[in-house]
Amino acid sequence: MRRLLIPVLALLLLAATCGAAAADDTLKVAIPQKGAWDAGLVELGQRAGIFKKHGLTLDTLYTTAGPESIQALIAGSIDIATASGVSAAIGTFAKGAPIRILSSEMTGAPDLYWFVPADSPIKTIQDFNGKTIAFSAVGSSSHASLLALIAQYHLSAKPQPTGNIAATITQTMTGQVDVGFGAAPFGLDLVEGGKTRIVATGADVDVLRKRVVRVNLIGAQTLAAKHDAIVRFMQAYRETVDWMYSSPEALKIYGEYSGLPANIVQRVVKLVPKEALQTDQIMDLDGVMADAVAQKFLPAPLTADQVRELVQIPK
Repeated sequence: MRRLLIPVLALLLLAATCGAAAADDTLKVAIPQKGAWDAGLVELGQRAGIFKKHGLTLDTLYTTAGPESIQALIAGSIDIATASGVSAAIGTFAKGAPIRILSSEMTGAPDLYWFVPADSPIKTIQDFNGKTIAFSAVGSSSHASLLALIAQYHLSAKPQPTGNIAATITQTMTGQVDVGFGAAPFGLDLVEGGKTRIVATGADVDVLRKRVVRVNLIGAQTLAAKHDAIVRFMQAYRETVDWMYSSPEALKIYGEYSGLPANIVQRVVKLVPKEALQTDQIMDLDGVMADAVAQKFLPAPLTADQVRELVQIPK
């Protein structure tokens, strides 16, 4: 009996070890703008153990903006690029890059705002005429949103890339750019402290309210090779969204992650409603493509077949 029992136990131990190893997949994920509520979702979910529950370990890389994440995705150094501007995504796809939209990341732009130093003479959107206005990088969601703002209000403003939000705050406060851009939670402490003023928000741009602004991206080869892990990633992602808007523990973890005080955390959650983080619909893609053509991100709208190839949201 002992001679039989030892091999059996060894086989059971080996099977358990192999099963645990098979379930514990690692995905490399790029995140722009460290500390954001929406873009930080995967970090929050990982800290809460939600991705681990789905057999995943995330190796995160922080970038300055979505276009940088897309380049890392094309180079094969990451598996998933979160919170990338949709205009940059479709423009890059149209040029032949093997990328796919895994899900919507942000619908509308409730977190976006444009600000000036408190003593700036700029008081209204019309005062943007002739002024330099910041955005992060060409093709980013902040770029597309700024172009939509300029078009809606017929402004003669001058868009200027300024990199990440921390760099933008410095350039705005030192007068290198007239109007800075921000996204909650970044810079809200300066607003509350009376050092800056918000002049306009994403809510002032009509076309953005029911339109996809940022998406999560994946390489076509990675989607095929790691399909099961990607399905589990999206299951954990959706579960994290639910948890973020239902658990006080989520706000605590977010405060620790972002380094923000409780009052700013509460303000961020009120600014960004749960429905903005829905994943299953790429809303108003036709409108996005029309603007992308006008802004020369696209030579022509994608065909229906191209859209089906591009958008690969797991059920």
